[in-house]
Amino acid sequence: MGKNFKEAIQNCRTYYSLNNQISVSDEEIKEVINHAVKHVPSAFNSQTTRVILLLGKQHQQLWSIVTETLRAIVSTELFSKTEDKIKHAFASGYGTVLFFEDQEVVESLQEAFPSYSDNFPGWSIQTSAMHQFAIWTMLEALGLGASLQHYNPLIDEEVRKTWNLDPKWKLIAQMPFGNPTGKPGEKEFEPLEKRVKIFE
Repeated sequence: MGKNFKEAIQNCRTYYSLNNQISVSDEEIKEVINHAVKHVPSAFNSQTTRVILLLGKQHQQLWSIVTETLRAIVSTELFSKTEDKIKHAFASGYGTVLFFEDQEVVESLQEAFPSYSDNFPGWSIQTSAMHQFAIWTMLEALGLGASLQHYNPLIDEEVRKTWNLDPKWKLIAQMPFGNPTGKPGEKEFEPLEKRVKIFE
């Protein structure tokens, strides 16, 4: 990867202008996904995260689902702006990573450890977040731009049907990625003194 970890974190930003002209191979992208899913830690080593990588026509199919789902519920006056954003910021990219959490595993842990039952759904979301961060950062290190979207639960049923997914897989987020063709917006920082406390 072209950037070290700290540089990748620093440059990991939301890119809303993407194209599909990338300079890395599908194998490199698959390796990023597999590495994260295998090695990112999870509470009780639960390994609840499920990831789907959509490339090519499959990637386009997802954003067609999003477009048509929103067309049915967004007013005509507002839809053209929505459609334009999907077309140029998401569908225009190279691929999309879908993040799911397997509720069957979550429920089995709740049954096995009733004292922690209320915590497992939250821990599951934290596990998903770590996978999202790891994959986003590694894609950035490859020179790719990405963003994190949340069209769930609006698209859940159609996504499940299109890719014949286990009904216990709960969709958490969508990460379109590709070659960044524009700069991200300026990022403002709260003073670290307000966010970090150190006791020595």
